[in-house]
Amino acid sequence: MSTVPHCDDVLPGDVETINLPEVSRRLGIPVTRVHDLLREGGLIAVRRAGVVVVPAVFLDDDDEVARFLPGLVSVLRDGGYGDEEILRWLFAEDDSLPGRPADALHGHRAREVIRRAQAMAF
Repeated sequence: MSTVPHCDDVLPGDVETINLPEVSRRLGIPVTRVHDLLREGGLIAVRRAGVVVVPAVFLDDDDEVARFLPGLVSVLRDGGYGDEEILRWLFAEDDSLPGRPADALHGHRAREVIRRAQAMAF
């Protein structure tokens, strides 16, 4: 039996998370498809308090995966970053954005976050 891909919980304590059954419900897909998204890099999960969870900010208001997240994860993984490093960067405050890159994925600053990830990866 395969395990659900996840990494250590490196998220700040105030980051809201949702468990995989809830992700499944919100996306309107089977939980096995959520596992596929985790394997493919469309989402990143952590184990928090014994439960595999996804940061809530990875889903948008329309209950879809944030549009730029899979590409961002792919760019950073291709650049040699591990999931823990990606999460630390996404949830670190950046006064030049301003805010956290994870939050910027939902607005007009998303392209700037992608640009910065590309510069970091190469």
